[in-house]
Amino acid sequence: MPPDHLAVQTHGLVKNFGENTAVDGVDLSIARGGIYGVLGPNGAGKTTVIRMLATLLRPDSGEATVLGHDVYTEPNAIRERIALTGQFASMDEDLTGIENLILLGRLLGYRHRAARKRGTELLEAFGLSEAANRPVKKYSGGMRRRLDIAGSLIVTPDLMFLDEPTTGIDPRSRNQVWDIIRTLVDGGTTILLTTQYLEEADQLADRIAVIDHGKVAAEGTPGQLKAEVGSGALRIRVNDATRRDEAADILSRTGGTQVTRENDPASLRVQVDGSAGVTEALAALEHAGIDVATFSYGQPSLDEVFLSLTGSHTTSDSVTPTETEVQ
Repeated sequence: MPPDHLAVQTHGLVKNFGENTAVDGVDLSIARGGIYGVLGPNGAGKTTVIRMLATLLRPDSGEATVLGHDVYTEPNAIRERIALTGQFASMDEDLTGIENLILLGRLLGYRHRAARKRGTELLEAFGLSEAANRPVKKYSGGMRRRLDIAGSLIVTPDLMFLDEPTTGIDPRSRNQVWDIIRTLVDGGTTILLTTQYLEEADQLADRIAVIDHGKVAAEGTPGQLKAEVGSGALRIRVNDATRRDEAADILSRTGGTQVTRENDPASLRVQVDGSAGVTEALAALEHAGIDVATFSYGQPSLDEVFLSLTGSHTTSDSVTPTETEVQ
């Protein structure tokens, strides 16, 4: 891809904190427009990558450009064109919503009247007009996240870094934030989104980089990453929860790989190859006299992709079969 079509490009990006290597040779090429997801568990290096690209941390080595500007030599040019919303609310809790936005507008060069006008527009766009004159300390978690993002948009950025924007908020508020993110992209802003939530990455991102221990473990579209795992996911719920361990042993012996005991004490998940693997697994359980209440088979989830790549799970609210469920 030509460099002028890239929002972010890095090569061999490294950041150390003492003897700890937080980012270990990250290579990224992120196209302008759309949403690019960076997926990984806590401590994987996601936030450190974001802080280097936003010029808040200086890399120890490697190359990085943001919107065509070098992070080492042109940090001010980058800062003029980006916005960053971190993991935690950054607004003054003793000020009201509109007072916070007016303050940010004034800091960015608006006159008071123009700052109030811009703040009022953003509060309305983000569904916060009724709370405009309420102190932020009385906002819910979801309202604070929306106000945080609104504050990042006093001046519309070309590139916006969203670092785990929905951590700790309820599902309804999360959906509202997702809608806001999609609207920003429709308006021409490129989004670089870090997240632990598999559903979030699957719902929003055009492409995803999986980062683990400071390295890029895999990169591609959600569909490409799922295809790399190869086998599909068979989910089974047995009628008798006391026989789940026996069922897991049988599935392991019949060619299933990575048999996982799920939170439901009667449920199992196993990777199998195609419909033949499903038939063999179900037949083995039937032969052992283990009744199956429900089963479903579908494309691997991002959780299974991550498990396959790193041997550990990321955070997932739910797992939804992608094909027909049989009861």
